[in-house]
Amino acid sequence: MSKTHEYASRLVWNGDGTSSYTTYVRNHHVEIEGKPDLELSADPIFRGDATRPNPEDLFVAALSSCHLLSYLALCARNKIDVIAYEDNASGIMSIRPDGSGKFDEVTLRPVVTVASGKDERRAMELHDEAHQQCFIASSVSIPVEHKPVIIVANDRRTP
Repeated sequence: MSKTHEYASRLVWNGDGTSSYTTYVRNHHVEIEGKPDLELSADPIFRGDATRPNPEDLFVAALSSCHLLSYLALCARNKIDVIAYEDNASGIMSIRPDGSGKFDEVTLRPVVTVASGKDERRAMELHDEAHQQCFIASSVSIPVEHKPVIIVANDRRTP
């Protein structure tokens, strides 16, 4: 039997009108019941506020966060003790001549530290499983690459 979950948000924009492309305000916020509001804008290349996250930032962050959560769950189930995790994720987006665009790819670069005595090889393999289980990665049509590094605690190697 399949289970479904619904997610809802409310986006609010209060600008002064769109009579001119160069002057309308791109700032807006997203409300999710019971959670802090997200103050967003467009990317600065689209005349947005550089101090606010934009949808493209959130897209890359959502893929990174989902991979983390899928990976940690798999590690816990496989008795691999993760003691640190950091990901320097990035995405490449192309803009078409008509002004539309599309992400070409997102690359996740997790650096994972596991407790000494844990299975480093299995910790690496679980990234492939996490990618398959990630709800967000499974929902997008672009390639989501992952280039993990595993560090064993007290190991002096650098990523």
